[in-house]
Amino acid sequence: MFGSIKNCNNVKDFRELARKKLPSPIFHYIDGAADDEITYKRNTDAFDTCDLVPNVLAGVDEIDMSTTVMGQKIDMPLYCAPTALQRLFHYEGEIGVAKAAEKFGTMFGISSLGTASIEEISSLVSTPKLFQLYVHKDQGLNNDLIDRCKNSNFEAMAVTVDTAVGGNRERDLQTGFTIPMKLNLNSALSFATHPSWAFNYFTKPKWELSNLKNHIDAGTSVMTSIGDYFTQMLDNSLDWKGVENINKKWGKQFAIKGIMSVDDAKKAVDVGATCVMVSNHGGRQLDGARSPFDQLAEIVEAVGDKVDVVCEGGIRRGTHVLKALSLGAKACSGGRMYLYALAAGGQKGVEKSLSNLRNEIQRDMKLMGVSNISQLTQKNLRFR
Repeated sequence: MFGSIKNCNNVKDFRELARKKLPSPIFHYIDGAADDEITYKRNTDAFDTCDLVPNVLAGVDEIDMSTTVMGQKIDMPLYCAPTALQRLFHYEGEIGVAKAAEKFGTMFGISSLGTASIEEISSLVSTPKLFQLYVHKDQGLNNDLIDRCKNSNFEAMAVTVDTAVGGNRERDLQTGFTIPMKLNLNSALSFATHPSWAFNYFTKPKWELSNLKNHIDAGTSVMTSIGDYFTQMLDNSLDWKGVENINKKWGKQFAIKGIMSVDDAKKAVDVGATCVMVSNHGGRQLDGARSPFDQLAEIVEAVGDKVDVVCEGGIRRGTHVLKALSLGAKACSGGRMYLYALAAGGQKGVEKSLSNLRNEIQRDMKLMGVSNISQLTQKNLRFR
């Protein structure tokens, strides 16, 4: 049924098409999470704990879904969160996602563990660009990444703070997933049954972590799992003072990604953040943690008048975005919502997924009786 991206009407459809197109270890890397994957499932299920209350006869012929987040005007209140390793999923990787985001007038994030360089992305797109900084033990590498983002006119930076150690991603352990991919009997069989993916992986430009390769070998020429990479390569001693120093060096729009408590949100304000991203890393770190949506209202109440609050995680429908905005989020972001589509069809797949979600947001705003997202408030929601 889902042999073409034209037949993919939602994120679930793209997930099924990605499953067919990707070798098993790579699909399960996208799809999997930590331990029993309770938090991963909860991230989406949390949106079902409340209902939308629409108003009618509101004159909604013209809809404005634009918003401003981290000082950037975007045409829809949803953007492509930074995620690692995108060329594993489709040879167009971050370049395809960036071009799709630009087409829809929204922001695009690139990870420290990206497979396209900071400079390459900057030269290709003018859409607002966010860089996700994983703070490494190598301070020279951290400084180099910040300087390169400055020189390439990235508008915003987000420091990810929920990776003190790697999460227990058991699907990766079962499939033997590593970066770069290692060839063993199971992976070789999986590659052989997905010849199109294998052809592109082995014939397109060499796999590399473009922003890290000049500093470290891990992930480019030395195989490692993501969990081991986080534990061994990242600065596990990072604290609030360290984040404050990074912010001072960066000096532009600055987000802290991975905030889940009110206390931490207040500390983010204290160190000068302009945005907090309420996120649990897609359920890939601490299983059993709360969902971002469940924590959103109290974090907005505590700091929403001081910084932008982004809800990241579990977004699968336009109604999820409207619910988060009703609780006071300035925007939403996500990874799997476009990664499945990238795997399914490259840039065209991401464009189709973003189009589906934009159409849902527009249609659902009209059904809610709002013409501007600023009209969404907690009055529009009822919790069970």
